[in-house]
Amino acid sequence: METQDIHVEILYPHVSVDCVLLSVVEDKLCVLLAELTRENDVKGFKLPGSLIYETENLDQAASRILKESTGLTRIPLKQFQSFGDPARTTNKDDVHWLENASKLKVGRIVTVAYLALCKARKRTNTNERYNTAHWIPVDELPRLLFDHNDIIKAAVQAVRRWVDVEPKIVFDYLPSKFTVTELRRTYEIIYDKKLDVRNFHKKMNSFGYIVPTNEMEEGVPHRSARFYRFDPAKYKKIYSKLSNN
Repeated sequence: METQDIHVEILYPHVSVDCVLLSVVEDKLCVLLAELTRENDVKGFKLPGSLIYETENLDQAASRILKESTGLTRIPLKQFQSFGDPARTTNKDDVHWLENASKLKVGRIVTVAYLALCKARKRTNTNERYNTAHWIPVDELPRLLFDHNDIIKAAVQAVRRWVDVEPKIVFDYLPSKFTVTELRRTYEIIYDKKLDVRNFHKKMNSFGYIVPTNEMEEGVPHRSARFYRFDPAKYKKIYSKLSNN
């Protein structure tokens, strides 16, 4: 009688991946958190994350974990930092939850964090370990599992540096057409500071890759504003020149 080999994925108990998704929701910078239920129906929150499988690389693990935890796919995740403090797993309740979820004995775990600035979408998932996912303002976070509060703080600083170097990611987040006010407000929320309206408008016009359209706002109680769009071809041309200088 022939037998069929069954491939079983094995979790590696010392390395995990955590995904930090940031977005502007209701005029606040928010992070996507997975809601979980512990014993006695005690609820908690954590970043979408998990141990990696022994057979997958980190990028594969990040995509898989994000999909399992939130239902989100095709998010351009970028690896930004590793966290390996031995104190990450000193909270007994956090370790107990992870051991129950993974069916493994947990010791020291190094986590590799991934980051994305994305459009907020309401999503639920089917993973039995989580109930749903929520967008929570980064300045109103509850106590999260392990060192996830620290990871989010580092991610906010990282996305600001990222925007400075690669501003295209802001336009990946924005709708295909936007007003100057929408763009300025997005920058204000990301950097957590007010920007001078005139200076911002002047700077925006100097970019060269933000192109005015012939469309104007409709049905607004104030003076209609013009819509602009991001031109990826002009952006690529400008930044290729800068990188060659």
